[in-house]
Amino acid sequence: MKITIETPGEGEEDEIIVRCASLDDRLLGLISALKAEQNQLAGYIEDRIVKLSPKDIYYFESVDNKVFAYAGKSVYEVRKKLYEIEEEYAHTDFLRISKSAIVNVAKIAYIRPLLNGRFEARLKNDEKIIISRQYVIELKKKLGI
Repeated sequence: MKITIETPGEGEEDEIIVRCASLDDRLLGLISALKAEQNQLAGYIEDRIVKLSPKDIYYFESVDNKVFAYAGKSVYEVRKKLYEIEEEYAHTDFLRISKSAIVNVAKIAYIRPLLNGRFEARLKNDEKIIISRQYVIELKKKLGI
């Protein structure tokens, strides 16, 4: 693969051109990651609206028909459905791990197996989340194990 980087002229917009014989999962992931980085989420906390960068989010969780984004020690309400977030970040580091949660696999410190085929993930912010057994195979693929 050849990579060429050019500096745009004054007044020109930054542009990325992908020239390839076919789009594979690796390229789709790269394109999605670039798009996702531009798509900041609106997070609601108390009476404020905060712009959230996807790379800062550890996981999303649905509780009582509301979706929350966990970013470090802060929790924000996100006014999107979990399936919308899953679709929007499908080719990025985000992965559905249960019916009610999506995790950023880049924020996982380690995983360990539990009983009944489930896994526990310890995140880099020291939180623990449970990975349902039906999602373990996809997690292993995403982590390359």
